[in-house]
Amino acid sequence: MTALAFPAPRRLLRSFLRAAAPALLFAFITALPAHADFRLCNNTGSRVGVAIGYKDAEGWTTEGWWNISARSCDTLLRGALVARYYYIYAVDYDRGGEWSGHAFMCSRDKEFTIRGTDNCLARGYDRTGFFEVDTGEQRSWTVQLTDTAEQGPGRTLLPPGTPPPLVPPRPGRPPTTVGPPASEGLKK
Repeated sequence: MTALAFPAPRRLLRSFLRAAAPALLFAFITALPAHADFRLCNNTGSRVGVAIGYKDAEGWTTEGWWNISARSCDTLLRGALVARYYYIYAVDYDRGGEWSGHAFMCSRDKEFTIRGTDNCLARGYDRTGFFEVDTGEQRSWTVQLTDTAEQGPGRTLLPPGTPPPLVPPRPGRPPTTVGPPASEGLKK
């Protein structure tokens, strides 16, 4: 009578784990909750101040200021995005200048959260031009501010007051594209 050869239990277990490890890892990663935020990365050599405008279930809101160091990022809104269009206004603290547009919303010099976009001056606020960011209804988004001088060869210089083009996002993030500032006002 001949004996049948079976792999040793350890070798069998190792073979199983090697084969199953990628599937187990994939199942673990996809089971994690999706991280969804609206972030802004300051890819300039200056410190910037940032304000954001957005529409939620209660109406229009503007908030500021996030002070973002050179070459760093910050989360402006946490959680899944609730709108397609968001509006940004940013100021370069070190060299002067701003990233602005033609979507006018309320702001002020000190930290603020302001409900509504009408009658800013009458309510004691500043009327500030924000530029539009179309997220394409993605759940998360990252805006990346760059210096005009850092745009690289082959890019056109923009007139003053126009936000510079944004650099491509990190892998795994949706594309961040901003065209010319909105001139037709705020979108729903």
